[in-house]
This record gives sequence, structure tokens and C-alpha cells, in this order.
Amino acid sequence: MITVVGVGADGWDGLPPAARQAISEAAVLVGSARQLDLVPGTGARKVRWPSPLLPSLPDLVSEPGTCVLASGDPMFFGIGATLARTVGPENLRILPHPSSLSLACARLAWPVEETPVVSLVGRPLDALRAAVLPERRLLVLTADGQGPVQVAELLREHGYGASVLHVLSRLGSAEESRVTGLAAVWEAKGEELNVVAVECVADQGTVPLPLVPGLPDDAFEHDGQLTKREVRAVSLARLAPLPGQSLWDVGAGAGSVAIEWMRTHPSCRAVAVESRQDRAARIARNAAALGVPGLRVVTGRAPEALEGLPTPSAVFVGGGATVPGLLETCWAALPLGGRLVANAVTLESESVLTGWYGRHGGDLVRLSVSRAAPVGGFTGWRSMMPVTIWTATKESRT
Repeated sequence: MITVVGVGADGWDGLPPAARQAISEAAVLVGSARQLDLVPGTGARKVRWPSPLLPSLPDLVSEPGTCVLASGDPMFFGIGATLARTVGPENLRILPHPSSLSLACARLAWPVEETPVVSLVGRPLDALRAAVLPERRLLVLTADGQGPVQVAELLREHGYGASVLHVLSRLGSAEESRVTGLAAVWEAKGEELNVVAVECVADQGTVPLPLVPGLPDDAFEHDGQLTKREVRAVSLARLAPLPGQSLWDVGAGAGSVAIEWMRTHPSCRAVAVESRQDRAARIARNAAALGVPGLRVVTGRAPEALEGLPTPSAVFVGGGATVPGLLETCWAALPLGGRLVANAVTLESESVLTGWYGRHGGDLVRLSVSRAAPVGGFTGWRSMMPVTIWTATKESRT
């Protein structure tokens, strides 16, 4: 049994009796240099976390009498979740301390359940973009003293320079501090061990992007190879993203469907498959700009490029239904209950989808969209190409 003890910035003095006893009785104490320095000498052998951590983790915690020290709540973006995946939850005894989230919300009088958290520790700064919305409060976890400056720079670039930042440092210790200022004029202030609290305020003229599907076409950098807004909204509704699920976006073009899939929930994952290198690079830029830098981009031609990808919950085929073996490969990759949505604009690809509809059922619709456009000095309707959409759920009978 491995004991994991959460330690606050107040160190030994802030630990309850059960946590002190676990540390005092340990044969081996494992933690960062800062965490190990927060507890007194007990006769235990002290071991610092190695780098890289994951390859050596199983051996590191295999010794009897091991106690792992963690910052605050070990299950809040901490080592506890990693240990649970590595050694199994049944082999852990976890003694948490109040997290930096709880302490920050207490200092600001913000309701914990209403305050989203974005961790930038080991994650790209662009992951913050999707969470920044008008009149929203956020807590941002950063890796070092430069975190607040980087957060402020992103807010300014994103059109939220009017946002208020509260940087809370060394929460729970005698040296606890709080600095408040506007993102538009924020400068480095030497903060360490901080939590950045953000009151999001949009600058005048900033147009917020919603989290529901159907972003404006000009939200994406593209060369015309883009699933248009209205068709994209319908296609995503049929893909029906759920938290924790994964998508294959095959023939991704600008990556709009995969990006909007991931924006529906932070735990959604996606792989965008695109044969052209320039478009693949464009997809990565779009993903970063729209707050989902974790989108995986695979450059290659389907169906060959699909080999070895993680099992999808849903697959979107925006084009290429006539490519030999493409739909067969996508269908075979889906688990029971998985969803396939394929779009077609040509008679040939529509014929292929009609055949699949006849064999596997599902739903076949044709979507026609017209947009108002200038006609001389007047305004008229300009029709886009009709799109046929086939949607099917893989069932045991198929």
C-alpha cells in the first residue's frame, strides 16, 4: 500500500495528525525537493522525483513503506491520478490537503463549483483560449513565475485585455500574497507558486466565439476546403459528441469538424487526417487559435493513414466516399454504438452513400442552404451546393 500525503505551503504545521503519522512511519519519502524540505527529518530515506518521471515510477514506489508527498490535493491535477493509473487505486491510501483551487476561491469568495480550472502545467498556453469567455471567472494553474505574464499576453492578444487578474502566491503559507491588475498593462512581478484568477472582460469590438457547433467560416484559416458553417453544425449534431469521446475527422481540410468536436468539452479528443502537408499545418494553427492545441493531426492519405489510430467513438468523412476501402475501414474501426457521418456533394459519392444506407440503415438527408448575397443593387439568394449526409450507428446486427 502506498500512502500519498498532500502537503500545503504551510508544510508540517498545516498537516493533520493522520498525515503526520503517515510521514513519520514511512521508510521512504518520495517527492519534489520543495516538498521534501517542507517535512522534518524522520529517518526515512528521501527520494526526489526523477526526470522523466513515468518510466521509473513503478519501481520508484514499489518499496514497502513508501509515502509520496504531493502538493495540496493529490487528485487535483496531481500525482495521485498518475499513481492510480500506474499501480491501481486499490493500492493507494490518499490523504489530501486543501487544494490551491479551494484556497484561491476562499480568498476571492468565488464559488468553487462555478469556477472552471485550466491547467497550463505541462500543457500549451493556447489551451486557455477556449475557456476565455465574457463575464466568466477562471482559475489558471501555471508552472512558474512567468505564468501570469503569459496569461496576460494571451488575454490581450485574444481581445480580453480589459480582464482583471488576481495572482495569488504561496497560498496557505505565512508569505501568502495577492496582486491584482489589468491584463492590458500587466508586467512581471516575480510571482512564484501562484494561481492566476481571471475575471474575463471582452474588449470593445471583440466577438466571442460560442462553444456550440457552427462557428463562422472566417473563424478558420482555410483555402476553401472547409465544411461550411450550416453543414458543419448539422454534421456535428449527428456526430453527437459526448465528454471523453474521440473522433476521426477523415479528409479534414481546415480541421473545422475536429476542432468544434473538441470545443464541446475539454475531455473530447480528435484525430484530423489530411493528405496535404500544407493543410495539415493549417489545421494545427486553427486548433491552437481556437483553444484545442491537443488536436492530433495525421498527415497521410486515407484509408492507409488510419492504420494504428486509437479506436474512435465517431468518424466523420467530409469527402472522399468514393475512395476504395475508405468507408469500409472507417466502419470496421467503430465499436458497437459508434457513429459514422459521411457527407457527399457529387452524384458519384452520393450513390456510394445511398448504397451504404441500403445495407446498414441509418439516416440519409439532403441539406440545401442559401445565403443572401448582392444581386446588382439588390439582394437575392445564392444557393450553395446541396450536401447529402448519411448517419449510421454501428449495431450488433450489422
